Amino acid sequence: MPAYTYVDRPEQAIAVIEAQEVVGVDTEFMREKTFYAQLCLVQVAAGAQILIVDPLSMQDTGRFWDALLAREWVSHSARQDIEVIYQSAGCMPVALFDTQIAAALLGYQPQLGYAGLIKALFDVDLPKLHTRANWAIRPLPEAYLAYAAEDVEFLLPARERLADRLDEKGRLGWAIDDSRLLLDPALYAADPLLAAQRLKSLSKLGGARRAAAAALAAWRETDAIERNLPRQWILKDAVLTDIAVRLPANTAELERIEGLPPKIIKRAGDVLLAAVASARDQADVGAEPQRRRRGGPDEEQKSVLLAMQARVAECANDLGVAAETIASKKELSAVILEGERNARVFTGWRKSLIGDQLARML
Repeated sequence: MPAYTYVDRPEQAIAVIEAQEVVGVDTEFMREKTFYAQLCLVQVAAGAQILIVDPLSMQDTGRFWDALLAREWVSHSARQDIEVIYQSAGCMPVALFDTQIAAALLGYQPQLGYAGLIKALFDVDLPKLHTRANWAIRPLPEAYLAYAAEDVEFLLPARERLADRLDEKGRLGWAIDDSRLLLDPALYAADPLLAAQRLKSLSKLGGARRAAAAALAAWRETDAIERNLPRQWILKDAVLTDIAVRLPANTAELERIEGLPPKIIKRAGDVLLAAVASARDQADVGAEPQRRRRGGPDEEQKSVLLAMQARVAECANDLGVAAETIASKKELSAVILEGERNARVFTGWRKSLIGDQLARML
């Protein structure tokens, strides 16, 4: 069990953090009952010290964030940590080294967890006893705090070891560039117009039904943000999809949707019907939901996609990394189907390595 200092006043942490150029950072948060995650703990590895910072007990976190965000962070699979801190502090760290990204560039599996990485690098087994703990309770049990401390105990040594190996292969800059991509605020902006992309059923819908699903998802996203409630608490995916498929024209038809709470009909029934009516006006209904994704690849596009995947796989094999570390099938499909020319495979180190070749294949 690592030694740590519990911090509930900013002045306990600021001097320790400001003495470092690089710090390891992890977070614990809760989001089961809210749209936005509630930040409950920030763990900081600062030199030989581990700080367990309790933002819920601090009256003023401004000076703490000023100190922490001015350092380079080392984090593992940092996207969720960056998101919750960006929502809480309104700022990003000046630099980031993501150990999961770095490990993938050395040939480890792309989604390798923190415990798996530490086992691979140091042959240390980290327990997974409190992954579903209630981090909002106070006081926190000692076992929870010790578990939180272990989440940053090896971050700085892991960075050192990974960076050395990457440097030997000429890939350290790749890891730094890919980590930097996570510091784009646009990644964390909740855009209601893009909410439909979360629906697994969207690919099976076409015409007015697809338009209705998109409009309903946008309304749900906006309502969830305003009320700070989980999306599924507002309207479950299955119910939203059923509304889009049935395209109700009046309140009576809306009331026949199974699983649609009467309180939603009372509060927002007119809005739901308006969204459906607008979708009807914009697109043809069509007889049935489409089996194939609307706008799916034709035979020529499929052929190009397969050729691009093969070239990516060949390049990945030469490097000893997973193909998705260079470019996933989803990314390549977006390039072909949506003309996405800002994809990461056409930028940074990937551009000269393989991006220019793929562009010529298009």
